[in-house]
Amino acid sequence: MKNLALLSSTALAITSGLGFGIMQSASALSWDWNYYDSGAGIDACGTFTTKDTPNSSGFYQITGITGIRNGETITGLQLTGTAIPGNEPYIVDNLISPSIVKGVPQPQLTDNGFGYSTSGGHYYNPFFTLSSPAGYYEVSYTNQQYSQPPITFYAIPMPGRSDIFRNSSLKCDLHKPLHHKKRVSS
Repeated sequence: MKNLALLSSTALAITSGLGFGIMQSASALSWDWNYYDSGAGIDACGTFTTKDTPNSSGFYQITGITGIRNGETITGLQLTGTAIPGNEPYIVDNLISPSIVKGVPQPQLTDNGFGYSTSGGHYYNPFFTLSSPAGYYEVSYTNQQYSQPPITFYAIPMPGRSDIFRNSSLKCDLHKPLHHKKRVSS
């Protein structure tokens, strides 16, 4: 009887191991991001997790988000294909791209952008538009008030880097591009 139990548990362990061996772990990329508008008092930064392969347009699907916005912890990514509350019917696609794809500069966000919520119960949707004036904007819906100020947005993929923005006491002090270079006056 002991041998039968041992044989059964060995078979179960081997079968389970084979099942796990077939499963492939999902690969992901981490991106450091930040955006701000000093005039509007916006200061947001964090980390995206994306799929590791871009779509045909060079955009990566954002699958997770952490960070802070004006001292509030980011609590969740808005579900792709839905709108942040107060901004219906404008849905988010949660796509991000490097600033240069196949040698061509391009906006890092689409006109749908990404959406997220914060610990204060607020919702935000940064996006890029070609409408006049073209640029990055943030739709916000806070305390039943809607706003859409222009922002400066940057994101950089950080292969192999873990999420560095989990500490909710972190202050976004990134009022410069993440990939900035010092300009020399002539």
